[in-house]
Amino acid sequence: MDFLDKLNSPQRKAVTAGTGPVLVLAGPGSGKTRVLTQRVAYLIASEGVRPYQILAVTFTNKAAREMEHRVQELLGEEATQGMMLGTFHAICARLLRREAEHLPLESNFVIFDADDQERIVKSVIREFNLDEKRFRPAAIHGSISKAKNDLLGADDYPITNYRDEVVKRIFTEYQKRLIASNAVDFDDLLVYTARLLEDNPSVREKYARRFVHVLVDEFQDTNIAQYTLVQHLSSAHKNIFCVGDPDQSIYRWRGADWRNVHRFEQDYPDAQVILLEQNYRSRQNILDAAMSVIDRAQNRRKKKLFTDRGAGEKIFFYEAPDDYAEASFVVDSIAQLVASKQHEPGDCAVMYRTNAMSRLLEEAFLAARLPYRLVGAQRFYGRREVKDIICFLRLVHNPADEASLDRVINVPPRGIGEKTLATLHLVARQNNLSAGTVLLDLARGSDSPFWSQFTGRAALPLADFGATFANWKAAAPALTVPELFERIVSDLNFKDYIDDQSEEGEDRWDNVQELKRLAQDYTTRTLEEFLENIALVSDQDTIAEGNVPTLLTLHAAKGLEFGAVFIVGLDDGIMPHSRSFDDPEAMEEERRLFYVGITRAKDRLYLLRAVQRGGRGYGEEQLPSRYLEDLPAELIQGRSRTGRSLRPRESQTTWSSVSRATGTPPSEPRAARVIETRFRAGTRVKHASWGEGIVLDSRIDGDDELVDVVFESVGIKRLAASLAKLSVI
Repeated sequence: MDFLDKLNSPQRKAVTAGTGPVLVLAGPGSGKTRVLTQRVAYLIASEGVRPYQILAVTFTNKAAREMEHRVQELLGEEATQGMMLGTFHAICARLLRREAEHLPLESNFVIFDADDQERIVKSVIREFNLDEKRFRPAAIHGSISKAKNDLLGADDYPITNYRDEVVKRIFTEYQKRLIASNAVDFDDLLVYTARLLEDNPSVREKYARRFVHVLVDEFQDTNIAQYTLVQHLSSAHKNIFCVGDPDQSIYRWRGADWRNVHRFEQDYPDAQVILLEQNYRSRQNILDAAMSVIDRAQNRRKKKLFTDRGAGEKIFFYEAPDDYAEASFVVDSIAQLVASKQHEPGDCAVMYRTNAMSRLLEEAFLAARLPYRLVGAQRFYGRREVKDIICFLRLVHNPADEASLDRVINVPPRGIGEKTLATLHLVARQNNLSAGTVLLDLARGSDSPFWSQFTGRAALPLADFGATFANWKAAAPALTVPELFERIVSDLNFKDYIDDQSEEGEDRWDNVQELKRLAQDYTTRTLEEFLENIALVSDQDTIAEGNVPTLLTLHAAKGLEFGAVFIVGLDDGIMPHSRSFDDPEAMEEERRLFYVGITRAKDRLYLLRAVQRGGRGYGEEQLPSRYLEDLPAELIQGRSRTGRSLRPRESQTTWSSVSRATGTPPSEPRAARVIETRFRAGTRVKHASWGEGIVLDSRIDGDDELVDVVFESVGIKRLAASLAKLSVI
């Protein structure tokens, strides 16, 4: 038990806590992963708990793998055998396959991803002849998902207006189609498991007795369904150990409810509550800035974050003249940090409120010819060619998978159009069968009882594909996952279909080969395991390694850390987002989101905003984020740099070339050359499109002159002199 000696006092108290409920409120960077890991090791090594008696739940596969690896490092590789460790969704999928007899599903059910789910909703909307602009599929599915997270089914869906009535109708049909496809969505994994445990006391007792200890990571991110699950699974022994921080609850939009932390304290009044306040990640100035922001939040238990790492540098604030200059400042500053060897490229991150804000940043990196990593772009598993192959495999595993069939029935093109597909579904519904079952039967040609219901032009390609499909299904039991993969790709001539010898075509084929490499890991495992692991992978699980800066949203940054962090877009309406202004609960979450971003930084934190956004010379003026006023002035440097842009910089090709640059660049960006105004108030000018006008005001902003002009034709316009080409009359 030497590992206990390396823990601070609150950590040791949490790791060695006795039986009963325990709530650990862990500040950012306070070692919660270490506490969870060593709690598991302590239970096994000191308390005599067997691994199979432990259930440990995380929110990403990456976190689960890390926890398992750390326990094995402490106790040996055999230590975790039999322990149920994984994400909520993965664990629920495992339990549901074991208990499928209690479900309206077969044990080989498939898990529909977000694209599949939205496609079914869109299909239902069209079938009901509803206006897709008024009832957007993504929004309707979001309402369905929220209901499921609150353990509400279609029958229980509350109706207060006409939209609710429509959602309920779509919800009912959506669920019917999932069941008909022998499929579940992500939310169903939680709902079915919660209901299974609620409605079947013997099943609940079996698992609650087995799991003597239940441990939950990121407890503040649980929803009602997840909270209900852990209550059921810990109901026999009451040894529930939850680690979380309500100050870092930022996933309300996907059902997370930070109030579960308060519910825990109410439901378990005798629980031990332990605060982890010592931070091992950030400098004290960064922590003080974070606390100045989060201490203004409502209804929270305050923590005093402290560190032994020293005060560190002050937080650098830069107010750029526009969003182009903001992006340039980021790239220039990272280049200087790398060139001066203060940070590696991969130790730097740029964070923003919405994905759309990455565009100008990407352009700035590309203009500088410097590589970067973008998190949250098109996921590997969402790429067209990858998704197609996965859908073919899903069909072989489960012919009732309607979403997969609809996607690939004409891939590569084989003459099966929308009308033929609609007829196939109609015939299937009339005979109370899945479309996949009808398709397989059509492989028999005119001997099939369904043959006569299609025109000859439609029946032939259906029968042809049905025969290929039937051959795969018959061969699958004797083939490994990579062998089946190769068989499908070969039979489809898939390479000829996607690789048109262009660079894009080669990239598409490379993606297929990458998926094949993943399949090789399943030579001795089942197709079911392969498909399930792909379905449950998260964005953070797919973050690639590499020594380049990372661009990501503040939401995606949770759980990560970087030496130097740049948070851009600190304007009111962006951070906090304008759609949160009228919702106090949403505004609280926006504050927590900013707090999460700040606490990702270890050594340096840069906060940036732009005076104007939306285009050079034509952008709208922005107000500073209200959160900037929460930061103590003594923690900030750089306010005097308002409007100053960066010196020109030579183009580079790699981050290694930056670090090899001769000489040591200055640690702070230099001001641009000084330019003088050309236009004065009262001067009459002429514009090529808007005609004559009078200058109201003019000022230098960065490397340009901003001119306010009142035109007789269009009124007042703010123009960049270098672009507007005004002539003095």
